[in-house]
Amino acid sequence: MSLSNFLIRGFSLVLLVVASGCGSADKPVAAKPATPVRVARATQGPAAPPISTTGIVANKDEMRLSFKVGGVIRKISVQEGVAVKKGQQLAEIELTEVNAQVEQARQLANKADRDLARGENLYADQVISLEQLQNLRTQAALAKAQLRAADFNRGYAAITAPGDAVVLRRLAEERELVPAGQPILILGGSGRGFVMRCALADREVVQLKLGDRGTAQLDAFPGKSFVATVSEIARVSDPVTGLFDVELRFDAAPVGLVSGLIARIELSPAAGVTHTLTYIPIGALVQADGNRASVFVVADDTARKRDVEVAFIAADSVALAAGVAPGDAVVSDGALYLDDGEHIRILATGEPDSR
Repeated sequence: MSLSNFLIRGFSLVLLVVASGCGSADKPVAAKPATPVRVARATQGPAAPPISTTGIVANKDEMRLSFKVGGVIRKISVQEGVAVKKGQQLAEIELTEVNAQVEQARQLANKADRDLARGENLYADQVISLEQLQNLRTQAALAKAQLRAADFNRGYAAITAPGDAVVLRRLAEERELVPAGQPILILGGSGRGFVMRCALADREVVQLKLGDRGTAQLDAFPGKSFVATVSEIARVSDPVTGLFDVELRFDAAPVGLVSGLIARIELSPAAGVTHTLTYIPIGALVQADGNRASVFVVADDTARKRDVEVAFIAADSVALAAGVAPGDAVVSDGALYLDDGEHIRILATGEPDSR
């Protein structure tokens, strides 16, 4: 190879290297990819937080039946869960002592009648005074009243069903000695259906009014929610617990309800319906401090940071007093990875997050 050819080839190689270096310097830098996020629309909701509590399903008509007089239980004819008819005899006590009391009262009444008859004859013969005759009449009237009371008590020495019902609880057994008035059976009347009963604290019950609405979920009916209406509110607290009893009526009671089911109840006070707040998913909040926080509002595929005022937290949502309007799109998933003004890509429903 001649010297001139060697110099020409070397010069060409230098030009090629220089040209290659210049090309890499002019290559544009790749833009940062848009951050994938999920968004949700802010909604409008009640200005008062819902009241969450636990209640129990019960028959509207529950009757605690007992004997009018005390004694030894001779027989209980029914078991728990059995349906009974109106007038059916359910239990009775031993009548030996009760019958003896009735007989004693009858004999005393007969004696008082005889004494009164003799007294009237003696008064006619002017042997006794008018005052003595009046005393005999009073004694006869008292003896008859005691006989009526003894007969009445004997009629309540047996328990009969006051209406068609189901035996909910059996609180005593045969041969037990029970005092007068002690509950023996609890019946649930079938005439007026089922209700839910719960107990609320004073700060909660003052928000409620008759007719307020609520929803209930029962483990016995998974995946279903039942609408209910507040039908009764106690005006006096329980002396033991200090809570106020509240009763709710099912708008459409499901088939298969039984007394004793546990219900998770959420009540919506009417006071909160007249005014509204803006609700967003709780995952949209960032940098929360007390009632102050921030969210990212979406506009033109850009996330803009905005300060908000938190009113209260309700389940998986947050009620805002200021900062976001109903209908605004906020970042509900991925807000922790964003900076103000960052370009975003909204993930479609069901699309996996590639972060």
